[in-house]
Amino acid sequence: MKQNPLKLMCILAHPDDESLGTGGILARYADEGVHTSVITATRGQRGWQGEAADNPGQEALGQIREAELRAAAEVLGVQELILLDYMDGDLDKAEWRTAVSQIAHHIRRIQPHVVVTFDPFGAYGHPDHIAISQLAAAAIVAASSRHGSQAPHQVAKLYYMADTVDFAHIYESVFGELVMMVDCQPRRIVSWPDWAITTQVETKVYMPQIWEAIACHRTQLPNYEALMQMPAAQQQRLFSRQCFYRVFSLINGGREIEKDLFVGLRQSES
Repeated sequence: MKQNPLKLMCILAHPDDESLGTGGILARYADEGVHTSVITATRGQRGWQGEAADNPGQEALGQIREAELRAAAEVLGVQELILLDYMDGDLDKAEWRTAVSQIAHHIRRIQPHVVVTFDPFGAYGHPDHIAISQLAAAAIVAASSRHGSQAPHQVAKLYYMADTVDFAHIYESVFGELVMMVDCQPRRIVSWPDWAITTQVETKVYMPQIWEAIACHRTQLPNYEALMQMPAAQQQRLFSRQCFYRVFSLINGGREIEKDLFVGLRQSES
């Protein structure tokens, strides 16, 4: 009997998160035959990066960025893309029970083994990133209970994307110090110490695919030009390996560094 495919779901906030944040794992696992899905909470309606006079407005920009997201998802081999249609920048103001219920519905329907989302700090304190991290965790709990005709689904593993000190140093060497003002307080990149990293996934051979996906986000390219022009050695340090913190696992634990998000879930390991 053929085993059902392993399934990876990334629960993210904006178009381009799937490419910059999880492009390597999406490309790698799709190539390995894993079913990959992405939930994106907003259309990035406030993310215009060009000249102010050329801004098409939030509704039009949302449509443009949705098209960019769909193109990038196709490059990365994503098998199912779900858009939740919340307003960019206001995700933490969403009606919470509704948002949790929406995400939980898709978790029950798709039945991912592994879920990846932002860390509790939102990488650099972005309120949308923090909100989607919290929503993803709540939805995993909710999805473990039956809802209407939907059977419950128990996610086996949850991971946070974890920016290392080295990653943050390279990123800010290109863009300068990343500071976001929220509630009149500056927020900066929050790095994970090396000892806290539980999982390192090699993605070097998928770097051309990652860059092709990033390039799909044309409205954001003014932000990415410096990234694309950095020396190859620095590009490799950013994108040849992706690091994660294993929030929970029903399968494995301990201090040994995982090289695979699906450790303990593959047929040969069962």
